[in-house]
Amino acid sequence: MLVNLLSGDRPRSRMLTLVLVAILVGLAFAPFLFPGTRSLETAARICIFIVLVASYDLMLGYSGIVSFAHTMFFGIGAYGVALASTHMGRGFDALLTGTVAGALVAALLALIIGLFSLRVRAIFFAMITLAVASAVAVLVSQLSGLTGGEDGLNYRIPRALTPAFKFADGSFLGVRMNGKLLNYYLIFIASFVLFLLLLRIVNSPFGRVLQAIRENDFRAESIGYRVVLYRTVATCISAAVAAIAGSLFAIWLRYVGPDTTLSFEIMIDILLMVVIGGMGTMYGAVIGATLFVIAQNYLQNLMGVAAETVSAVPLLPDLLNPDRWLLWLGVLFVLSVYFFPSGVVGRLRGTS
Repeated sequence: MLVNLLSGDRPRSRMLTLVLVAILVGLAFAPFLFPGTRSLETAARICIFIVLVASYDLMLGYSGIVSFAHTMFFGIGAYGVALASTHMGRGFDALLTGTVAGALVAALLALIIGLFSLRVRAIFFAMITLAVASAVAVLVSQLSGLTGGEDGLNYRIPRALTPAFKFADGSFLGVRMNGKLLNYYLIFIASFVLFLLLLRIVNSPFGRVLQAIRENDFRAESIGYRVVLYRTVATCISAAVAAIAGSLFAIWLRYVGPDTTLSFEIMIDILLMVVIGGMGTMYGAVIGATLFVIAQNYLQNLMGVAAETVSAVPLLPDLLNPDRWLLWLGVLFVLSVYFFPSGVVGRLRGTS
């Protein structure tokens, strides 16, 4: 049963299995194991970014496609929910309409980009996607009447997904039984299903062809596979899943703006998560997203504690100043690439 659920792609490492199970259990019971608004926010972001990073790895790790437009698809999904909720009201029909519309628009845009651009060399395709993503970000910022411009959009989601809604009196294990809890489990379940879907895709005959194309596209073309078609389909699937991840992000935040969904910084974060976890492994998305989001949210606090601990030691308190957390995040990334050149998943699989 478990093998079927994982599409036959076993972790192939006892340590990796333990890490993945720990992450799954931690996210499944996050509201009860890690009470508090910040912890729940971190867990929700991990779920969403696991899907976003996994969808990007479908292109980069499995298809060999370098794209800088993934945040554009993420933003299209987010704005789809925001616009639908703004104009249709706070019903579940608005969330569903926005999610489906965002995924379709993202897939259509990916189809257009793929058909016209995937025939060129990788670096030129990357530049084309960067140009398109930048143009869309500027367009969203300027269409203030529709998208809210730089201020973004605030909107209301169904009351059943907000803290104001209580489906049970009192609390359980210190957690209030309200709509925020339902919202989190909507994010968790949707992310889990999407991840299993991507895992199924990369372990299907279609996924095997993508890997063959990644290894040697000329040889794949010579034996009869239409490389551009396969890469275009992979790009469309990746874009649609990224858009759904954006929709989940919009449902969780109840706010959408250019900086939260379309920023190039998010694209850099996605790349870092893929490299840290391991390219060409869906499990790498799980570990990479978890490590990176936790570091983003808690590294600054840990550095503050460390600075106080070594306050009597010369220079160390200044080096560990919480304001320098981005510097140390960069150092941790460099170290992870040096010691884990094939990513954390590659290293763990190589140790068993």
